[in-house]
Amino acid sequence: MSDYTFQSLLEIMAKLRSEQGCPWDREQTHDSLTRYLIEEAYEVIDAIDQNNFPALAEELGDLLLQIVFHAQIAAETGNFTMDDVISAICEKMIRRHPHVFADTEVDSVQEVLVNWEAIKKQERVAQDRQSVLDGVPKQLPALLRAERIQAKAAKVGFQWEHIDGAMAKLEEELKEFKQSVQFQDRAEMEAEMGDLFFSLVNICRYLDINPEQALNSTTNKFVQRFKYIEQQAELQGKDLHSMSMEEMDLLWDAAKKTPNP
Repeated sequence: MSDYTFQSLLEIMAKLRSEQGCPWDREQTHDSLTRYLIEEAYEVIDAIDQNNFPALAEELGDLLLQIVFHAQIAAETGNFTMDDVISAICEKMIRRHPHVFADTEVDSVQEVLVNWEAIKKQERVAQDRQSVLDGVPKQLPALLRAERIQAKAAKVGFQWEHIDGAMAKLEEELKEFKQSVQFQDRAEMEAEMGDLFFSLVNICRYLDINPEQALNSTTNKFVQRFKYIEQQAELQGKDLHSMSMEEMDLLWDAAKKTPNP
């Protein structure tokens, strides 16, 4: 059992940022730390995907460090403290769970979600947001941001009643993309490709498929199969650079038939 506590972490960060601390830590800003916050979040997800709990504990610690780092910088400039961060999230969780912390009664998960959205709407009014689409960070991964934007629009009825409409839209966008390729209009190709991605994300939303997870799964599968090609080529004494596409395609087909290549 470790003797370290959350307070220990706060004190360590304060020390690192002090005149007697670390030069690198002292020169960091909210902006300079942004990349590390994103990287640590993805490493947490990677540990979850691997079902690696020791790694998950470590990566959650790294992510927590980033939160403490930002809070320390803000405290030094008088903007807010770690106590403010904790108070804000505690108040939000209590406010958004009136069925737990107040006398609101719910009979299903769906009712919980309805109440959650109603409370968030009240919060948006208090924050003077001008659009139902406000609040989705522009820095989110593109597929995730598209899904969040579409979901917000759908909540006010801006969507087809059935998936058939979304499928027809996908076919329309694919046709337009093919036309842009035919005419070799680069700006138009990029625009139509964006429309195609957006339509695919919309279909994922109708089918309750996480587009980020779906694409990552396919990418991981590609990596496994390509590594199989590399391994088989080496066993055959061949170099990938000298192999034809037909030869590699035969190995690709073999990889598809091999469990977890």
